[in-house]
Amino acid sequence: MSNTVETAATGSNAAVDVSNSQPSVTSQEASNRKRKAMDTRSVAWDHFEKIKDESGTVISAKCNYCVKEFACHSKRNGTSSLKNHILSCMKNPHRQQTRQALLNLQPMVNNGDGVNDKLGTLSAWKFDQDAIRDALAYMVILDELPFKFVEGEGFRKFMSCACPKFKIPSRWTVTRDCFQLYLAERLQLKNFMKNNCQRISLTTDTWTSIQRINYMCITAHFIDNNWILHKKILSFVPIFSHKGDAIGKAIETCLLEWGITNIFSITVDNASSNDVAISYLKKRIINWGNHLADCKYLHMRCIAHIINLVVTEGLKDVNPSVKKVRDAVRYIRSSPARIKKFKECAEFEGVECQNSLCLDVVTRWNSTYLMLKTAIQFQKAFDNYDEQESNFKRDLGDDGVPGSLDWRCASTMTSLLEHFYNVTLRISGSLYVTSNTFFSEISDLSCILNEWKECAESEIRQLGNSMKMKFDKYWGDPEKMNKLIFFAAVLDPREKFEYMEYSFCLMYGRLNGATLFFNVKNELYRLFNEYKNMYSNMTHEGSLLTSSGIVESNRKPISILKAKYKKERLESGCFTNKKNELDIYLDEVILEDVEELDILKWWKLNSERFPILARMAQDILAVPISTVASESTFSTGGRILDAFRSSLTPKIVEALICGQNWLRKSKDPFSVEELLHEIENIEKDLPKVGTTTRPACSSTNN
Repeated sequence: MSNTVETAATGSNAAVDVSNSQPSVTSQEASNRKRKAMDTRSVAWDHFEKIKDESGTVISAKCNYCVKEFACHSKRNGTSSLKNHILSCMKNPHRQQTRQALLNLQPMVNNGDGVNDKLGTLSAWKFDQDAIRDALAYMVILDELPFKFVEGEGFRKFMSCACPKFKIPSRWTVTRDCFQLYLAERLQLKNFMKNNCQRISLTTDTWTSIQRINYMCITAHFIDNNWILHKKILSFVPIFSHKGDAIGKAIETCLLEWGITNIFSITVDNASSNDVAISYLKKRIINWGNHLADCKYLHMRCIAHIINLVVTEGLKDVNPSVKKVRDAVRYIRSSPARIKKFKECAEFEGVECQNSLCLDVVTRWNSTYLMLKTAIQFQKAFDNYDEQESNFKRDLGDDGVPGSLDWRCASTMTSLLEHFYNVTLRISGSLYVTSNTFFSEISDLSCILNEWKECAESEIRQLGNSMKMKFDKYWGDPEKMNKLIFFAAVLDPREKFEYMEYSFCLMYGRLNGATLFFNVKNELYRLFNEYKNMYSNMTHEGSLLTSSGIVESNRKPISILKAKYKKERLESGCFTNKKNELDIYLDEVILEDVEELDILKWWKLNSERFPILARMAQDILAVPISTVASESTFSTGGRILDAFRSSLTPKIVEALICGQNWLRKSKDPFSVEELLHEIENIEKDLPKVGTTTRPACSSTNN
């Protein structure tokens, strides 16, 4: 009889062997029972294939990418070697870093000066999720792409081929990335302006978006310590009132947020509310203490706006010939069949003009000029079309079709408007200094209008009289003009005072011209003395420190009393026996009148000879003479706030517009329009339908 004891367990009965010599049947069965297999939990098995022995035990693993085998017995090796290999496997597309960066050879490109870089650019590349996200935000801001662009099927297909490791973010994440990039660039620009800017001039204007929200743009203009002209948008915010106080407070808020107190001038158009805003800001800037000449030169009127008013006044009574040409252009453009027939007539007559007929906007004189200029080149085509299409004369009337006299009048009007159009283009430049051209531009316009007033043709004489009347309203009284426009001309080494007195006498009469010249000269010297007192103190303090005994052993110490005497004489401006920098500059021979002269480069090279005068030129030459810089921002705003993106908040709109302005590195002005002949050339190079030939990639930037 076996020595066994039955023991009752909860829910079951079990036999327990108490003998030391013979194991029980129950224990034998338990030892032979297989243990339940556990699921693998290591991330290494996502990249390796298990290799088992005959008993089913995992003894090694094979990499899914490089097919290398590694020992991974659970009790002898483990999975540490597998994890290490995942990070170092060169064929693993999921690894975050590699031991060695990949070499990236950029193709040959044209560097802009006509010379090709034959060797290209060799750089190292590593996959970086954050860096690619930053580049994606950069692209969205700079190329004005919608945020949902990243969720498009085409973009996802492109990224799966170009960089399959990149995890494409959602449009909400891209929005946050764009705003973070805007904040980073804002901080960087703020620090740059603080350390590399002397004084800042502003331009501002307002615009109504498709959202029916009024936005105000504030643009800063300054020349940095390296004599490079900068134009940066500081603010693009909604404004809910066009009253002067509201505009002034909005500008004040912007300046306080940026920590800017060194304002030199503000350029605005001629609205009465802007006069009130400038008066408000003048008081605030004076209270800040960091001002010059009691803000006497703060208010600058936009020359482009005044020219627009002058020309519009002259074109109120439109010439009948201009109206006939406009009606003829509108007739041709009203039907695709008429346009096709007109092109055939132009080809038959041998017209080589590549431009298309364009309609004008009555309220925009520059569009009228472009319409006339283009239509005149198609005069023969219009005559041929009149001969072949009887409906042309019947629909417009016998007196509605432009004749030879009408074309002659239209040509005369075009030549008259061309002067104003070219002036507008020159003063609207954003890549060069314009303040030094203000005085010469208005002087030339005054001379042209005086010639028109004395013309024998009644139409030109009437046009000249009406334009000159509006011209004198703004520039007829020199006492109401900002003297900075005269100072900027003097600081041009090609001008100085050479022709200013002569121009004053022609514009305002001999007596008034001589008086104006005397006043301008006195105010220029007064402003220079203020700069001298402001910036020569640091140099003088250094001389006092030297005179107190801290000098080299081989130099004679300067008398303290003599240094004090020189300081008082310097502050009073009574050095009559010694020429100052302004006198020396004016006494030098003027440079030849060449358009290629880079005035900023000239002052940079001569800043050591004229240290005080150079600081004065740095502020005056940066003054914008038009608000075009702010108005051009509205074109960007119109593209960003289109009918499909009208739900953007004002904060995001400001981030996109300001961010694009700060990030754009190219010096070329941005234009979304393409010339017609370029499009036609592209169409000629396109393959025919049914062919699958891929065009060769160009190695240069066209």
